[in-house]
Amino acid sequence: MAAGCGSKADTQGEAKAADELTVAVGSEPETGFDPIAGWGRYGSPLFQSTLLKRDDDLNIVNDLATGYEVSGDGLVWTVKLRTDAKFTDGHKVTAEDVKFTFETAAKSGTVVDLTNLQSVEARGGDTVIFTLKKPQSTFVALLTTMGIVPKHAYGSDYASHPVGSGPFKLVQWDKGQQAIVEANPDYYGDKPFFKKITFLFLSEDAAFAAAQSGQVDVAYIPSAFSKRKVAGMRLEDIHTVDNRGIAFPYVPSGGTTEEGYPIGNDVTSDIAIRKAMNYVIDRKALVEGVLEGYGTPAYSPVDGLPWWNEQTVIRDADVEKAKKILRDAGWADRDGDGVAEKGVLKAEFTLLYPSGDVTRQSLALAAADMVKAAGIRIDVEGKSWDEIKKRMHADAVLFGFGSHDPLEMYMLYSSAYRGVDYNNSGYYANPAVDAWMDKALSAKTEAEALAYWKKAQWDGQTGASALGDAPWAWLVNLDHLYLVKEGLDIGKQRIQPHGHGWPVTDNIAEWKWKD
Repeated sequence: MAAGCGSKADTQGEAKAADELTVAVGSEPETGFDPIAGWGRYGSPLFQSTLLKRDDDLNIVNDLATGYEVSGDGLVWTVKLRTDAKFTDGHKVTAEDVKFTFETAAKSGTVVDLTNLQSVEARGGDTVIFTLKKPQSTFVALLTTMGIVPKHAYGSDYASHPVGSGPFKLVQWDKGQQAIVEANPDYYGDKPFFKKITFLFLSEDAAFAAAQSGQVDVAYIPSAFSKRKVAGMRLEDIHTVDNRGIAFPYVPSGGTTEEGYPIGNDVTSDIAIRKAMNYVIDRKALVEGVLEGYGTPAYSPVDGLPWWNEQTVIRDADVEKAKKILRDAGWADRDGDGVAEKGVLKAEFTLLYPSGDVTRQSLALAAADMVKAAGIRIDVEGKSWDEIKKRMHADAVLFGFGSHDPLEMYMLYSSAYRGVDYNNSGYYANPAVDAWMDKALSAKTEAEALAYWKKAQWDGQTGASALGDAPWAWLVNLDHLYLVKEGLDIGKQRIQPHGHGWPVTDNIAEWKWKD
């Protein structure tokens, strides 16, 4: 029977309509399906529309908006709305709903950063005017990720019962097990091929087992399972900016946070240690050995994105260069134990990773083994996130980031974000880097900001990359791997962000069975 005709087998082996799909592509959202709480930041919000969105090449295109203009001083953003969009309860989407969404998000203090928003005005039913406190080129990214919620139907239970104007609507959520969605018949865009999609919330092991037994049409799997064939399914290998890297404490020891947690490390605050680490690590070997070949070497938190500076790619796996960097800075193995010394210091420090994360554990252990050749010793420890939060300003940490919003790079490198949440945990600060990033933020458009973001990474003299201050040793970008049933077309997949949420669903309205 040809794919796309008749029916498919469901989990009980009974007939399932050809316009139904069962997938296991990510974990259950902890805060539910509320964009104000962060739903949709890493993948389509599914049930809600956004004002703008990114196309397959990450260019900004319209969604609910028909266009927008930015004032000459960069402070006023005027957005025109389409007039044919409806929420799934039949109410029209109006400028008042957009105003309500952004004002509520700004007041909520959640993961959506709207601290630069001065005011929102609804003018008529189809015009929204955002006024910023200062110019912000990255404001456009918020317009691509913030799902619009209805003013008349937003309440305490919205996260469990979302009402939106997106391509799908939630019809059932069995918490801890599954969510069932159906196509929104009133959706203004191209109608989805699939009328019903069941999202199963399974661990990676369980998702792979479900694929083996024919229970799912798409399953997200770790690279450890990539060599294991599953009958009737193919492996889709999608490039990402879902990076893993080592954040170094950048300042000497001696400080403490308001909570009393230690700040600083006398070894990693030496630029020679950080630069030697960057040059001695063999990133290609990490990709092949830890990721089974499914990934790419990482040199920044924004590899492959429009604001990435390609000059930041260094020649790594260079043991002799790493040794010379240390030697020139006064580090030498004086007692013959294989670990370099400088005065009373030995070139050794602790690297933390979240326990239970096998990939990060493997990367940490492999990196620790690689740097021995340069005379650096790393003690690798797996800890809970609660413990890491207490120690991350004084010990190196293997973190993961990756976003389609350049603001994330700002939060990782800006002195303004030193010690704020998990962002600039090492207390990195460089006035030149801050200045370039401030220029990027103050630009009127994302395109105008690109050159400044790139110079913040390396401007020929300094920067936040390994060529400059090396506050991080970025290691790898993970490929996201999906087992996909033969005959299922999941469209062109754009470079995906960090694995929170369901990034593969960004274009799920385009999925279909091949003829």
